[in-house]
Amino acid sequence: MKKHVKPILTLMLLGTLVVLAKEVVTDYDHSADFRHYKTYSWMRVKAGDPLWVDRITRAVDAQLVTKGWSKVDADGDVAVTAFGSTREQPTLTTFYDGFGGRWFWRGFGGIATTTVEDTPIGTLVVDLFDQHTGRLIWRGVGRDAMSGKPDKDEKKLEKVVDTMFEHFPPPQRGSE
Repeated sequence: MKKHVKPILTLMLLGTLVVLAKEVVTDYDHSADFRHYKTYSWMRVKAGDPLWVDRITRAVDAQLVTKGWSKVDADGDVAVTAFGSTREQPTLTTFYDGFGGRWFWRGFGGIATTTVEDTPIGTLVVDLFDQHTGRLIWRGVGRDAMSGKPDKDEKKLEKVVDTMFEHFPPPQRGSE
């Protein structure tokens, strides 16, 4: 493989990983009839940063209310839980210093400097339980919902939760 192709492939791979890191996945109990659920109440919200508890609650509330559900203080048809967590992921950044601003891939004419930084990556899990049976009926998992930068994270959180609830409530089996 030619030396100039390797950096291009590396950049393409990193771009793919960034797209995959922002993935939102939902799943649900196909036997649950979501037409019967009209109210919800929060069971628990847990996040590494206490400021995130309100942010997560507001984002999920906005989606459920938009879908026609009503929030009640206790004993709703559905109990909602949310868990937000962050972990550090190493990120490599490479700067090339060459003559005239050109990149030289064959090892001459410039210096490459690579640094490693820890980037916080956050995951949000939202679960909906049937209050009467205790069964999990729906789960949404959003990756890259929080990054440790509060000014950008609120927008990220809203976008992840919007995507999570985009096709909510799920179709009744047989009407798909």
